[in-house]
This record gives sequence, C-alpha cells and structure tokens, in this order.
Amino acid sequence: MARWILGLVVAVLIAAAPSIAFADKIKNPIAIFSGLDKITGRIISFEAAMDETVEFGAFLVTPRVCYTRPITEPQNTSAFAEVDEITVAGSTKSLFRGWIFASSPGLNGVEHPIYDVWLIGCKGGTVVIPELNDAISAPQAPALLQKPETPVTPAPTKKKP
Repeated sequence: MARWILGLVVAVLIAAAPSIAFADKIKNPIAIFSGLDKITGRIISFEAAMDETVEFGAFLVTPRVCYTRPITEPQNTSAFAEVDEITVAGSTKSLFRGWIFASSPGLNGVEHPIYDVWLIGCKGGTVVIPELNDAISAPQAPALLQKPETPVTPAPTKKKP
C-alpha cells in the first residue's frame, strides 16, 4: 500500500512539474578572448568580429559564432572558433576547431607549449535565436529525434563442405 501511494505521489509530482525551459540564445557579432604568452607571462585580451582572423603570437584566431544568454538567465557564453598556428616555415597548421565555453575555459581551451587562448565573453548582440525546444511543438519533437531505420544485412554464413 505504501509503495502504491509513493508511486502515485511521484507520478503527480512529475506531471505537475513544469518542463525545463531554456532561455533563447543571443547571437553576438564580437567575441572577446584572452591569450597567455607563457614565455613572457603576459595575458592579453583581444576582440575579434565573427569570421575575422586576429593574430595572437603565432596563433590565428577566427571566431565563427558567439552566443550568450539574456542577463536574467544563468550565463552560458560559448563560441565556435578556429585556431591555426603559423609555423616557423611560414605555413599555417590547424590546431583547434570547436566550441569554447567561457564558464569552463579548461574544458575546450586552446593549449599550446607557448600560448593559451580562452573565451572571456561576447558583446554587441541583439539578435535573439529561439531554442529548438520552443520552435518545435511537443507532438513533432519525438519524430525529429528518432533515428531513421537502416536495413539490417545478415552476416555471411559459412557453408559446411
């Protein structure tokens, strides 16, 4: 009897709990980075516009997108960036291509024997991008999340002689 009541209480709480809604993202035109030169010990902050390449030491830093959340929400600043290195021979070598998070610089920061680069923030954003959860109604969401069926090919069997 106690299990039945406990199950009923849990079911009611789950049904009554509001769904988690994430705030919309703000697309920003400028990303703010910090860079550390480990030889001199200098930390330099620099800004880069989207798709603009900025040189820091031997690094070429190119942000592609930079997202923030409204100030009323918990901050979650992230940027997709590409970092290339200028080699001694003068050619460029791709070092990093991916997401960088301002709240966790060690998670996907760009580390190098001489230079480190991490995201500080974004600025200038006015374009709000609605989250996917808000744009898709509940009945349509499961259909979009399902994997397409792939045909299963049976493994070849060996014939006995």
